Amino acid sequence: MTERMSALNGIFWFLLSLIVSNCNDVIMKAMGQSLPTLETIFLRFLFAALSLLPCLLSLKIFNFKIHLIRGVLLFCGITLWCYGIQRVPLSVASILGFTLPLFTLPLAYFFLKEQVCRLRWLATIIGFLGITIIVIPSIQTFSWVSVTILISSLIFAVLDTINKRFIIKECFISILFSSALIVTLLSAIPSYYIWQPPTLRQLLLLFISGLASNLMSYCILKSFQYMEASALAPYRYFEPVLASFFGFIFFQEFPSTFTLLGAAIILPMTGVVTFYEVKIKSRNLKRIKLNK
Repeated sequence: MTERMSALNGIFWFLLSLIVSNCNDVIMKAMGQSLPTLETIFLRFLFAALSLLPCLLSLKIFNFKIHLIRGVLLFCGITLWCYGIQRVPLSVASILGFTLPLFTLPLAYFFLKEQVCRLRWLATIIGFLGITIIVIPSIQTFSWVSVTILISSLIFAVLDTINKRFIIKECFISILFSSALIVTLLSAIPSYYIWQPPTLRQLLLLFISGLASNLMSYCILKSFQYMEASALAPYRYFEPVLASFFGFIFFQEFPSTFTLLGAAIILPMTGVVTFYEVKIKSRNLKRIKLNK
């Protein structure tokens, strides 16, 4: 595979993960209006684990300690995130979650030893300025609920870094199944004490959410096979646009003028980074061929 195709594949899988993630947020926000947060998490990841049972024959776990750490981090991060999105608009939650790229870049630089070029830093900073413009109307309503989303963003950034570090050594199935199983076990006991019988429709939606969780994780892990974590970080700026769209369609959450203005900054910058990454990889490939 050429360097150009590698870059495009990485971008494709990462953007697909954002779309699936936003669809999952819609389901979890809707379910949270009638079911406890931990119960929805328990059912979602139970279905995610069960859907992977046919693949258990190919399950190979080389580093149980890392899987345990990932599972605990995922449980903490997803619990805080789901609690937050059930209480604030999707667009606002997505915006607050956009501290994640700012965490991902330094983590990738210090722990993965990735070279983060100036354009990547610049794209992240300019993108964050666009996010700041979007969040201006929400400053007055900032509350401790928003802090849960910020903390979850830090946890997910750590997860992204761990995924990138160990993806080469572990198979996809072991990563997906162990994560889903650990989250299911951790959420089982508290769910027992707050259990509310779900309807058939709620079970169906949470089953879909479980499948989507696996697909989302697969897309993220797949993208890390093609591109560095720091290179993918700026593409998360598509997420507030998706969140605003889904919030409008499903929950009648209207994006403000600030949201549209911020999006006008975010989208062009993301496009510039996409063009740059493809161009750089193509240039590197030409140099390799010339040196042979």
